[in-house]
Amino acid sequence: MAATFSSPSTVVRLGSATSFSSPPNKTCLSSGFLKSSVRGRNPLRLAGACGGKFTCFERDWLRRDFNVIGFGLIGWIAPSSIPAINGKSLTGLLFESTGTELAHFTTPPPLTSQFWLWLVLWHLGLFITLTFGQIGFKGRTEDYF
Repeated sequence: MAATFSSPSTVVRLGSATSFSSPPNKTCLSSGFLKSSVRGRNPLRLAGACGGKFTCFERDWLRRDFNVIGFGLIGWIAPSSIPAINGKSLTGLLFESTGTELAHFTTPPPLTSQFWLWLVLWHLGLFITLTFGQIGFKGRTEDYF
C-alpha cells in the first residue's frame, strides 16, 4: 500500500489533469471534444496502400444487383429441363410429382415418395448453380480472376 501512495499518479477532473509529481501550479488542460492527431491503423486501408487485394465481399454483395439470381435461375432451369431421365427432365419430374402429391392435399407425401428425391435434387442443383454464379460474377466484376 505504501508503494501505491508514493508513486506518481494523475487525477482527472472536469477537463483538467493534474499530476502529483509535477509542481502544483502547472496543470494540463484537455478537452474531450478535441480529437487526437494520432489515428488508429485500419488494416483495410493499409492493404490497399501496400498493393494488396481484399479477399472479402462488400456488405451488400447480394442485394446490390439481381443479375446473378436471374442468370442463375436461367442457368439451372435450362439444363434441368433437358429430358435425360427416361425421356423426362428433372424439372418435369418435380412438377409431375408435385401435382400428384397435391391431388391428395390434406395428407402429406410419404417419405418413400419420389417427390422428395426430385425436390432435393432440383433445389440442390439450383443452390449450387447460384453459389458458383455468385462467386464467378462477383469475382469477375471485382477483378479476382
